[in-house]
Amino acid sequence: MDQRGPLLRNMFSAAIAAADPALCVPRHLPAPPKGRTIVLGAGKAAASMAKAVEDHWNGPLEGLVVTRYGHSVPCQQIEVVEAAHPVPDQAGRDAAQRMLRLAQSASVDDLVLCLISGGGSALLTLPADGVSFEDKQEINRALLASGAGISEMNCVRRHLSRIKGGQLAAACYPARVVSLIISDVPGDDLGAIASGLTVPDASTREEAQAICARLGIQAPTCVETPKPGDPVFARVENHLIASGLASLNAAADVARQAGYEPLVLGDFIEGEAREIGLVMAGIARHMAREGKRCAIISGGEARVTGAKSGRGGRNSEFLLSLALALEGTDICALAGDTDGIDGSENNAGALLLPQTLSHLRAKGHDPRALLDSHRSYDAFDATGGLIVTGPTLTNVNDVRIVLVG
Repeated sequence: MDQRGPLLRNMFSAAIAAADPALCVPRHLPAPPKGRTIVLGAGKAAASMAKAVEDHWNGPLEGLVVTRYGHSVPCQQIEVVEAAHPVPDQAGRDAAQRMLRLAQSASVDDLVLCLISGGGSALLTLPADGVSFEDKQEINRALLASGAGISEMNCVRRHLSRIKGGQLAAACYPARVVSLIISDVPGDDLGAIASGLTVPDASTREEAQAICARLGIQAPTCVETPKPGDPVFARVENHLIASGLASLNAAADVARQAGYEPLVLGDFIEGEAREIGLVMAGIARHMAREGKRCAIISGGEARVTGAKSGRGGRNSEFLLSLALALEGTDICALAGDTDGIDGSENNAGALLLPQTLSHLRAKGHDPRALLDSHRSYDAFDATGGLIVTGPTLTNVNDVRIVLVG
């Protein structure tokens, strides 16, 4: 029996476990303050982070976190609100208004503990003065359809908001602010994760407007955000507690124990999913020709542009492209989103085995036609290759693993 499928699944599980809030939150908790402890948070991991705080905090807590629908965890002292992702809804707007009021209520003796993870940008939407909620929704849809990178999207979001780009931290002043951050951004730019709620914003509104102009997006006048050196950040600490690279390294440890040499390419691998598939196929073929027994591991957020009616996410599309480019080889692969949701379907990603394409054709499907119509979900559903985890309650972006040998 081919053991590479279970090995790939174990590597993916290790990557997710490395970003589990129950493990990474407790060791970064600060000491309790003289005054209140107010917990504020946003992101796909916000509820599980709040639960980890409650389980390890000595003293009273209050606060509010917002997470994606289906990602809630029961908490006793911290209120958890669910909202829409990736296009904002009224629930997210209402939560943002309440969160800003809680921040503004903090005094000099209080601690504001912020729990921030990927997805916070869409989940916590509070338009700047002169920007309607409908404007924010439409601009968000346009950004998602544009193929823009996450850093560009968040630059625009920061300058159309009353809470992003360091403005949440500014609202907490003069309280102490400690932010625990789980990164879903390649390179772990803290200002890009959830649009930098508590991070000084070095970008300008002119840059945000230039991005909109280049993408052909009509945007209202952008606002300015607090900059590095502003006194409102004097008592703000931002701590990265989990990242995509750390999860890739956790997967690499499992590969090494199984006798594979890990080749970690980092978490900056971005672009069209099908193009990344072609590049990874080229690397894999080279390694196979050299007689290597290795695991090629990469992360970063791929994208799928032009998909309107097809069923499939960026990880399954990457794999279907990879499969076609590797046809005739004995190479296996897995790709999945660590939040448990690849695109808008119920799977985290998929598993590619050497027989996947032959099984697909035996069922009467044309793999190339499925790829061209962005129906990669259907392809792996037909072959039993879907990876379904359910919401993992964390998020450090995608993990792609190609096993050679």
